[in-house]
Amino acid sequence: MTFQESIRVCFAKYADFTGRATRPEYWWFALFVVLASLGTSMVSPILSGMFSLGTLLPSLAAATRRLHDTGRSGWWQLIVLVPVIGFIVILVFLAQEGKNENELRG
Repeated sequence: MTFQESIRVCFAKYADFTGRATRPEYWWFALFVVLASLGTSMVSPILSGMFSLGTLLPSLAAATRRLHDTGRSGWWQLIVLVPVIGFIVILVFLAQEGKNENELRG
């Protein structure tokens, strides 16, 4: 999946928390969000805040779909609330290879 395709897919599935997201889909979209946030923060803090608010839901949805691909619930995102270790754990989960359908079932 290319950079543009992943952005298109993630915005098309703006609030879709079902299904699965491949590693490239998630990480290309995450890179887009980070770069666009940096770019908008250089222009205006208000614009940056609006962009961050506008991409919060698709970012959560993409991460949930990514966790589904690794065989986990989207609720695992709440582990980032645990100081330091939570951020490391979620990064490891999001970076893991996806499981195929047969592995998810049993």
